Amino acid sequence: MKYYVVWKGRTPGLYTSWAECEAQVKSFPGAEYKSFDSRAAAEEALRGNYADYKGQRTTTLSPARLIAIGQPIVPSYAVDAACEANPGPLEYRCVETATRREIFHQGPFEHGTNNVGEFLAIVHALALFQKKDITAPIYSDSRNALKWVREKQCKTRLKRDEWNAELFELIERAEAWLQRNDYATRILKWETKAWGENPADFGRK
Repeated sequence: MKYYVVWKGRTPGLYTSWAECEAQVKSFPGAEYKSFDSRAAAEEALRGNYADYKGQRTTTLSPARLIAIGQPIVPSYAVDAACEANPGPLEYRCVETATRREIFHQGPFEHGTNNVGEFLAIVHALALFQKKDITAPIYSDSRNALKWVREKQCKTRLKRDEWNAELFELIERAEAWLQRNDYATRILKWETKAWGENPADFGRK
């Protein structure tokens, strides 16, 4: 069970389901919220400040490994996806890594998966940044999505049905864009164990 702390939202407090938390933060400017694995941890966090927990990480990586990984490149951008089930309602977004300012947010789409959302988010960012002549790197924490983009094909096992026709149209457009376009933007793996949650994370874990 997850516990959700809302520091800044319609009604700040502790919530025991994502639906309750989402009602407080969705479309709320500058919302501040995070999930926790225990009520005790959530209650302690609620007494503190969001800044103390934003991007908080726990890691078993050795100091040498952390040094080898280094720090995220700045300026850069991060993409992430959220899916209520697998498959389920899907949305994805892109933010500035340093500031978490949202660049775009798409969805929800019916009957998708996280990897599909990550794939679409990366390609959406690549296409947008090509138009705007932005060359800063894009981070994703999905190895599958990064691989699919490099191979220019979304190799999802998700079956096309009446609920996700729009999503598959987006997949086809994304694959076509990758086939037609070259890009200089680097797409990189977000090292969650070293850096904490992806800045574009929806906070539903």
